[in-house]
Amino acid sequence: MANTVTQPDSATPQAPSTEAARVEFAISGMTCASCVRRVERALSKVPGVTEANVNLATEHATVAFDPHAAGIADLIGAVEKTGYGATEIVPEPETAEDEALSAGAPSAETLRRQTELTNRQRKLLIGVILTVPVMLLSMFAMNRFAGENWLLLALTAPVWGYVGWDFHRTSWRVVRHFGANMDVLVSLGSTAAFLMSIVATIAPQVVGGVTFYDTTALIITLIYLGKYLEARAKGQAGEAIRKLAGLRATVAHVIRNGQEIDIPAQRVRVGEELVVRPGEKIPTDGIVLSGSSAVDEAMLTGESVPVEKTAGDTVIGATINQTGALRMRATRVGNDTMLAGIIRLVEQAQGSKAPIQRLADTIAGIFVPAVLVVAALTFIGWTIAGAAGWHPAAASMGSMHAATQSPWIVALVAAIAVLVVACPCALGLATPTAIMVGTGQGAETGILIKGGASLERLERVTALMLDKTGTITQGKPELTDVSALDYLPEKDLLRLAAGAESLSEHPLARAVVAAAQAQGIILPQATDFQAIPGGGVQARVDGREVVIGTRKLLAERGVDLAQASDVARTLEDAGKTAMFVAVGGRLVGILGVADTVKPGSAEAIAALQEQGVRVWIITGDNRRTAERIAAEVGIPPEQVLAEVLPSDKAAQVQRLREAGEIVAFAGDGINDAPALASADVSIAMGNGSDIAMEAADITLVKGNLRGIVTAIQLSRATMRIIRQNLFWAFGYNTLLIPLAIASPAVPFLREQAPIFAAAAMALSSVTVVSNSLRLRRFASQTH
Repeated sequence: MANTVTQPDSATPQAPSTEAARVEFAISGMTCASCVRRVERALSKVPGVTEANVNLATEHATVAFDPHAAGIADLIGAVEKTGYGATEIVPEPETAEDEALSAGAPSAETLRRQTELTNRQRKLLIGVILTVPVMLLSMFAMNRFAGENWLLLALTAPVWGYVGWDFHRTSWRVVRHFGANMDVLVSLGSTAAFLMSIVATIAPQVVGGVTFYDTTALIITLIYLGKYLEARAKGQAGEAIRKLAGLRATVAHVIRNGQEIDIPAQRVRVGEELVVRPGEKIPTDGIVLSGSSAVDEAMLTGESVPVEKTAGDTVIGATINQTGALRMRATRVGNDTMLAGIIRLVEQAQGSKAPIQRLADTIAGIFVPAVLVVAALTFIGWTIAGAAGWHPAAASMGSMHAATQSPWIVALVAAIAVLVVACPCALGLATPTAIMVGTGQGAETGILIKGGASLERLERVTALMLDKTGTITQGKPELTDVSALDYLPEKDLLRLAAGAESLSEHPLARAVVAAAQAQGIILPQATDFQAIPGGGVQARVDGREVVIGTRKLLAERGVDLAQASDVARTLEDAGKTAMFVAVGGRLVGILGVADTVKPGSAEAIAALQEQGVRVWIITGDNRRTAERIAAEVGIPPEQVLAEVLPSDKAAQVQRLREAGEIVAFAGDGINDAPALASADVSIAMGNGSDIAMEAADITLVKGNLRGIVTAIQLSRATMRIIRQNLFWAFGYNTLLIPLAIASPAVPFLREQAPIFAAAAMALSSVTVVSNSLRLRRFASQTH
């Protein structure tokens, strides 16, 4: 019979996938928060777009959209219609990336920023060289020789046309699409002063002989200086990602066809065997096959003490093998490694937006049009005041020009000052620069934060729920007590028990074997091994029958347990598992096994409580065990939730939220994923499951509770910087716009107001970015 293959009916329509696609664009032409608002609004209006997030500090846009409703061309077109440029960011093919990494070449993004900075530096230098003589001539040689205004025009024109070209070009694009941004304000102000000066040079009888070439040159040069310093500072803010990318190993020693060969580390394939010598970086994530060594994992976990690695242990790519040679098998390579995942998380976090920034963007979206109206009213008001007979007194000594007599020129100078001083650059940079530096510092200390929203919520946390197993405790049992009866030494008891347990895969058995090996005990050979489900094991060791297990198992075998009842009760009261050991039908001792508390857990919980966070323990274990652990780490009994089923953990989180708490949940297991998703802030331990880490807002690479203390400190420091930045940005405009409006009535500002405005605007942006960079000291302050 012929085989037949059933084909799907082509006439039956297939339901399209509703899964949203995500794409990232590099956005060109953005200069302030109002630009961000315009681009976001344009992208959000494209059919099928579910989320559009634009970041001024990184100059990137991240868009989630339905690929069946919109395409990349539609998104790019929407951005271009608003007057900005958009280029899709496509990851380089892995082979190209391999060669670049092996050669130590910088990334495409780094090259782009370096090129941009070099171009800005060149333009700034030209601007300074030409502006200095314009200033000197205007201050000391005004109307001193024939043709002076023509010389000033020749010096100022390149500053206005070349150095200021970016402002003019972007403002034209934006105005063409009925928008307004910072470039419009700068271009309009400098162009008005420049054109009026040209008319005064060519036809002084029309507007008088007063020129403002110095105002034009200084506005553009000072603001361009601010943009250059801002670009440099933004490059420093992204230093964390470059540091992480620089950790990658470049060469791997691979065993192929029985021969050791050297290849670029990024070309290692899953399953290949590698050799790592002392002092070398581990090329990729994997598992140790043979050898032993101490591995320095500080660059990824922040842990200064090297970690001992032997056969069966996992190793992380980019960590440093210190003392011994290792043979390992690659388990995750390329973009699947832990380091690559960390870099992706940091990039996503730095490109994200905190809720507090959306308020600033909304305000900036209406701010620039409002400033244009205020500038127009300023011009009209001072013109009317001048026509009514009010004139400012003659300029004070040291003024660049003779006193301005024409009312409309006084009004124009004031309007230019309003346009220039109101540029909302600082407003747009206040939050994203702090988020960039804060999340980068978190990554360097082993704390991976998914975004600005997570950082903002973490600062407000009032209650922390901790899963017991694997979060507060080690997550695996350890031998804690060896109680031998008088006629058998403890070491012999442990030797016989470990020999019998050596063939078992049970976690309790592994704890006994590990403890014996740690003491250097050579395990005897076990025969006739039998695992008894729910009871224990029995085997023949050194020719004697050894039975290890529960009270019930040994009682069924006729072993008298009376003489050990007090010891067993003490162990069980402490929340430990009592394992009875009988040799030849006679009880010889009891072993106590427990899941021990992680080092530093008690100190971390005490620090959290000092910060005003109420700490709860939640577990499926019995209440006696849960309360023992809680007492050991300093959690009061009323904050212990025991015997909670995995499906009920999320309900307990919700109960606290309904009581008015801002709840963070920390866990490490698959069963913690629902609770993590239900919490205001979810924290996954780095030693836990991939599902828990995927569901979490924050991942602690080191997997200990000290990371939560540091994360909360970092979130509070970052939000404090953001509030300082926003206060400065709003306060700057609140104070200086009225001053610019009133400048004709202020003696020292009458004619120099636009120049002071340009200097103040540039200073505001640099101040905000520099304040954010103070977070780079956070790591050193927490160690």
